[in-house]
Amino acid sequence: MHKTQCLIIGGGPAGLSAAIYAARAGLETQIVGCDPKVAGDYDIDNYFGFEATITGKELITRGRRQAAKFGTQIDCEKVLGVHHGEAGGFVVKTDVREFEACAVILATGVARSKPNIPDLAAFEGKGVSYCVSCDGYFYKGKPVVVAGEGLFAANQALELLAYTPNVRICTLGKAPSYPPDIARKLDEAGIAVLQSKITSLTGELDLSGLAGLKRIGLSDGTTLEAHGLFIALGEASSTDFAYTLGVERNGNFIQVDREMCTNIPGVFAAGDCTGGFLQISVAVGEGALAARSAIAHVKSTCPKARPVQTEG
Repeated sequence: MHKTQCLIIGGGPAGLSAAIYAARAGLETQIVGCDPKVAGDYDIDNYFGFEATITGKELITRGRRQAAKFGTQIDCEKVLGVHHGEAGGFVVKTDVREFEACAVILATGVARSKPNIPDLAAFEGKGVSYCVSCDGYFYKGKPVVVAGEGLFAANQALELLAYTPNVRICTLGKAPSYPPDIARKLDEAGIAVLQSKITSLTGELDLSGLAGLKRIGLSDGTTLEAHGLFIALGEASSTDFAYTLGVERNGNFIQVDREMCTNIPGVFAAGDCTGGFLQISVAVGEGALAARSAIAHVKSTCPKARPVQTEG
């Protein structure tokens, strides 16, 4: 288990800005995240202080160098889950290792859209879930399906084995994109991977009079018995982590106060994942605010800071 005081999920403008402030204040600071969308072929000509157009890639490169200058550790790893630690703090699991952190800043950008599955919204909370650690318990011994093609979906399927042996993955028509060793784990666990699209969700009335999911129809004509459908598209997002941690959300966005604090002490959010004006300059400012709040939390909860850098 790798320990750090402040772990930032996301290496875009918000995450890098937060890292610069946190590391400069003396916190052990770790960024986990690969190239953000803005690091692609984007030309930026409305960012303060840059008279000439700068590419997104160059801006991110400069931000990384600046964060590293103050001692930030930056690693390209995929975060699979974030959980409350048994002794306080948080445990962050990536595709490579696990971290223990006193504070977590969520800065992964805008949450992905929901899959185009008929009647998906009607079954949310009645069979459709977005959080294994939140709802897996309710499906003990029951057949469940995980929707998604990537490493995140595979990890969620493997986690569900703690509750039920009857787990399948449906990639919604896409080719699986997880590595061979994960494919081997799924095979050894008996988790079938189906590449058809989901075309229907059907249920039955339970004792409370609510419709609970019972069957899933696939595009190949197959009907699966399934009491639970866990959505895990692409890579895990800030919204996925928010579900697990109990962070309040407003639709696909994380709810924060003016200091970028969530309702969970020690969890902060910044950038596009909080909604509002989705601009780089706003993300940078929010990252600074989130870091300030995280610094205060760490120093009051689990202080172990390095000497503070002085101005100049």
